[in-house]
Amino acid sequence: MLGLIVSLIIIGLIAGAIARLLVPGRDPIGIFGTILLGIVGSFIGGFLGYALFHKDSADGFFQPSGIIGSIIGAVIALLIYRHFSGSGSRRRSRMFS
Repeated sequence: MLGLIVSLIIIGLIAGAIARLLVPGRDPIGIFGTILLGIVGSFIGGFLGYALFHKDSADGFFQPSGIIGSIIGAVIALLIYRHFSGSGSRRRSRMFS
């Protein structure tokens, strides 16, 4: 159980950091937000992988496709976060008024 938690944190940190590097712009989230972003991205990527390819954990958790899916899921989660936080739209509206 402890190994699962540690691996979720490590994969979450890696996936969240790569997602923040891939999506341009600043995000006001710290290290814990990045880890949470990566963990949420892992769940999104795992769900999408299962929905599209019908693969599950019986094939193994640590695969390159799982890490790529985590990064893609983290990018999706970051874009959703930015959309609903509205920080980008407020900046643009002040700039043009």
